Amino acid sequence: MAPILIGLGVAELDAIRVTAIANNAPVSYGALGVPIIALATVTGLPLLALSASVGKVVALLALLPPWVLIYLVSGRRGFADGWPLAVVGSLAYILGQLPVSQFVGPYLPDITGSLVSFGLLLALLRVWRPRTLLGYGGRELDAEAAARFEAVPVSRAAAWRAWLPFIILIVVVVLWTGPWSPLPGLSLMALKAAAVSSISHKATSVAFSFTPFAGGTSILVSWLLMLAVLRPGAAAVREVFRTTFRQMWGALLVGFLIFGLADVFNLSGMAASLAYTFSRIGPAFIVLAPVLGWIGVALSGSNTSTNAMFGLMQTLVGKLLGFPALLLPSLNSVGAEVGKPIAPQTASVGVATTRFVPSEGQVIRHNLGWTLVLLAWLIIVGLLYYTVAPGVMRL
Repeated sequence: MAPILIGLGVAELDAIRVTAIANNAPVSYGALGVPIIALATVTGLPLLALSASVGKVVALLALLPPWVLIYLVSGRRGFADGWPLAVVGSLAYILGQLPVSQFVGPYLPDITGSLVSFGLLLALLRVWRPRTLLGYGGRELDAEAAARFEAVPVSRAAAWRAWLPFIILIVVVVLWTGPWSPLPGLSLMALKAAAVSSISHKATSVAFSFTPFAGGTSILVSWLLMLAVLRPGAAAVREVFRTTFRQMWGALLVGFLIFGLADVFNLSGMAASLAYTFSRIGPAFIVLAPVLGWIGVALSGSNTSTNAMFGLMQTLVGKLLGFPALLLPSLNSVGAEVGKPIAPQTASVGVATTRFVPSEGQVIRHNLGWTLVLLAWLIIVGLLYYTVAPGVMRL
């Protein structure tokens, strides 16, 4: 997205910042629910319950970013005519994201939220236009510049072909992973290792269940159906695999290493010791819970890694303090979402097509202030659920 904004005249650093902040809301469900799956794995909490609780937090969080984006691109002048875009964009995202997160699971909320938001914004722009078109920095566009923003006609066949992969993905994943499907929980093999704690001298164990029909397999099936319908050439498929592997080989290694580290952290007692220490803060820890998620993603670069490392610790603090079971793990996950614009991975990807390739630190510093604004809003959201509606965060 950043190259498109740069092509429209937005300064490179600002384009990277706008793109990173726009990506805030979908991060908790990014990679088709993997962060929530990791959180459920390390905490032992039900996957659908965590999906629903995170969805409730994200729904309120999503009310703010569209206003921030309008301000970053067009300044205060943008609010005068652009406020309908912020209202429709945020509410449409919630309309697509919230029901799916509550009743289907963590695999699709960010996709359905984004598609509904895109569709309703497009519908809005067919019947309404701002009185004044503003460009980057709040500069009013002349007729020639405004013409560049007019939609280019697209044939129905081309539009259908563009939407078809999303339709296939949503249908297959919903049928495969919804609460009505037994496939994700089907286990073909279970491994278990027993041990005795050297501190408490109580028995403990670690179990691994081989579930080959989990959510990731539904994505593979979706992809195979897309290949059968769209029929790309063999050369295109090879290039996709080559490019994807070149971009993702590090992430593939991290997936194994971070869960190994998380198991050591959680099973050695470090998570429990840290949880006991934090619990001494008392109920005020509700303010620190999202901050820990924000710090975790800034250090690790990944929402999944942050949930794997700190999810159990947040859950244990909640138990010690008598918080609703789902509240602190959810705030940890969404706190990591808010911190994503200052994560090293985000900065590296953002600068890839700009002149800031060796200067990722400038991107992180440029994004930092607005992540603190969103973090403050998230703390307010957490306080609202803790004080006004704690029941929705209980199992």
